[in-house]
Amino acid sequence: MPPPTLQDFLNHHQLPDSYAETIDNYVRPMAQALAQQHAQEVRPLIVGVNGCQGSGKTTLSDAMVMILAGEYQLKAVAISIDDFYLTKAERETLATEVHPLLRTRGVPGTHDVSLALETLEALTQDSGLVAIPRFDKSQDDRAAKEDWDRQQSPLDIIILEGWCVGAEAEPMNGLMDPINELEALEDPEGNWRHYVNAQLQLGYKELFNKLDARIMLQAPSFDCVYRWRLEQEEKLKQKTSGSGIMSESDILRFIQHYQRITENTLKRLPDKVNFLMVLDSQRRITSFQQPIALS
Repeated sequence: MPPPTLQDFLNHHQLPDSYAETIDNYVRPMAQALAQQHAQEVRPLIVGVNGCQGSGKTTLSDAMVMILAGEYQLKAVAISIDDFYLTKAERETLATEVHPLLRTRGVPGTHDVSLALETLEALTQDSGLVAIPRFDKSQDDRAAKEDWDRQQSPLDIIILEGWCVGAEAEPMNGLMDPINELEALEDPEGNWRHYVNAQLQLGYKELFNKLDARIMLQAPSFDCVYRWRLEQEEKLKQKTSGSGIMSESDILRFIQHYQRITENTLKRLPDKVNFLMVLDSQRRITSFQQPIALS
């Protein structure tokens, strides 16, 4: 199957024609740099893309795959860390055994990190056809295996995108006080936030250490997340009739699960990435920087 044209891409993602400028000004230069890096390394590269909910990281990652395949003839795939969420049953067990807030998908500790590591490893090796898990957000559960994506390995470039990709653990003294109403009312003793923070020091650190390059879409603040997430949910509503679609009040509570790590990441990650795109409240890129050169 030939790579999609730019217009196909814009139509599929319900994007305005102006997004073509984003591709020209930002995606193409990054894709070129990654293609050059791949040519030097002569091995598969794993690229991490970080951005808070609704920041446009999935669209950016898909655009990168389109350019890498269409203009550099590289085998590339974009994978969301969301697709490695634990099943609903597994999260129910965590909720019972560790803390009720772990019933809600999203934070570190609610992904199957071993499955993510195994999948990335398989995609970088000559492993034949590799199944990539898919999470059905409308059902809040992992999709059946027959619905998983499949990719012929080895791939040249694998993009792992997600709101917490590259996130680091917070210093222990920062965990003492609740950051929002959810933490104050539902995690008064701090057990949930300590558990989540510990996960970033364990399996997630191993996962993020696999990244050969890092890209970040930096939101102006956490305040944008609620509005961006509403827009995201509206798109999901148009695509599916699943029971897991959230109301505005659901979303307001839901995003509070993410606030602590998102705010910590907005402060600490920008200096540690290879490509940084600074966003305004309308998701327009106002600055494009390279804090760390690709090695």
